[in-house]
Amino acid sequence: MNITCELTMLTKLEHQCVIRFSTKPGKNKKTIKVEMDCVYRESAPSLSTIQKWSSEFKRGRESIEDDPRPGRPVVATSQENIDKVEKLILEDGRVKVKSIAQVTNLSIGIVHDIIHDHLNMSKVSARWVPRMLTQLQKDMRVARCSDVIDLCGENDDAVLQRIVTGDETWVHHYGPESKQESMQWHIKGSAHPKKFKVVPSAGKVMATIFWDCEGKLLIDYKEKGVNITGQCYTNILRQLKDAIKEKRRGKLTKGVLLLCDNAPVHTAHIAKAAIVECGFETATHPPYSPDLAPSDFFLCPNLKKHLRGIFFSDDEALKAAVEEHFYTKE
Repeated sequence: MNITCELTMLTKLEHQCVIRFSTKPGKNKKTIKVEMDCVYRESAPSLSTIQKWSSEFKRGRESIEDDPRPGRPVVATSQENIDKVEKLILEDGRVKVKSIAQVTNLSIGIVHDIIHDHLNMSKVSARWVPRMLTQLQKDMRVARCSDVIDLCGENDDAVLQRIVTGDETWVHHYGPESKQESMQWHIKGSAHPKKFKVVPSAGKVMATIFWDCEGKLLIDYKEKGVNITGQCYTNILRQLKDAIKEKRRGKLTKGVLLLCDNAPVHTAHIAKAAIVECGFETATHPPYSPDLAPSDFFLCPNLKKHLRGIFFSDDEALKAAVEEHFYTKE
């Protein structure tokens, strides 16, 4: 209750107290009205109010507070209705509030109150995941993560120094900014800025990027229309070995631990043979787990975020921007 309501209630009780005090000696109602007008002026009660309360006090009433009103009993949010609403929601998690109101014969407002205040529920969107894993695939995921923990042991820095990871990604001549990236300050009450829907440009380049904890090792580019095959990936692995020998002296001797996802070109027989030929070890990757591949959740998203909103006239300008991005990170 706010301060205005509290003052109004106090004034009302005060008026009724004065009326009772004036009625006891036998003053008539008009005299009480004149006296209260002199004291309270604009806030004085009306004559009808004085007549009502004066009559009550003459009949022996002592209380100056209003009698409680019976009102309408609150039955809409009864436990029975709460159970009905809960049952409908548990049977169908996508049921609409309007449908619940029709089935239960309750108002939409009451259904909202029951859902939010009594059941403590709210409607949320499903979270997108790459794939619904089977129990076997979940067990494999746990097993691979346990292997990594066991591999690290107490000397995790040494293991991190050995890991080389990489993946393929498309980079476009123009990638439009996301809605969040295009947010800007504006004065309240002014018109919101408009943003037209734009799709990525058709011009694009496939970049195969390998990197380790110290930075970029190798970037190989393939123009639009060129597919990454097992033979192509094999040639890239041989280039990777030469890049490691040139940029990370001693790394091959310590042993390279290659971490890649389960894309078909990465698991092809010819690619596996090339990995053995190069002297690399492989860190087994769980199926359908891009969140465990550093390139998928870190490197590629940050690269594309850096390039968004910039228009590149040709492939060479785009490649130069990619190289500059990684150069600034080293």
